Amino acid sequence: MNTNKIIYWSVTGLVSAFMLFSSFMYLSKSPQISDGFQKLGYPVYFTALLGATKLLGVIGLLQPKWKTLQEWSYAGFTFTFLGATYSHISTATPFLMPIIALVLLGLSYWFRYKLGNK
Repeated sequence: MNTNKIIYWSVTGLVSAFMLFSSFMYLSKSPQISDGFQKLGYPVYFTALLGATKLLGVIGLLQPKWKTLQEWSYAGFTFTFLGATYSHISTATPFLMPIIALVLLGLSYWFRYKLGNK
C-alpha cells in the first residue's frame, strides 16, 4: 500500500469516526449536546436533523461506488464544519474542533484526488 493511500484512509477514517461519534451523541439526545445547542442559540430539535445527516454523510463518504455522492458528502461536511466554526466564534465558545475536522476533511479530499478517485 502506498503512502498516499495510507494517508487518505487514515484521515478519512478519523473524519468518519469523529462524525459517527458526533451523530451518535446527537441522535441519543445527549444532555451535553442539548446544552451546547441552547448556548449557541439553536433549537434542540435541530440535533436530530444534524445527527441523521452526519450519519448519511459518513455512509456517502465511505461508499466507493457513487463518486457524486462522495462529493456531496464532502460538500455537506464542509458546510457543517464552516457553520460550526462560525457559530462557535460568534458565541465565544471553543472552536478548535470544527477547524481540525475541516483540515482533516480537506486532507481526505486532497488525497482522494491524488489517488485518482475523481
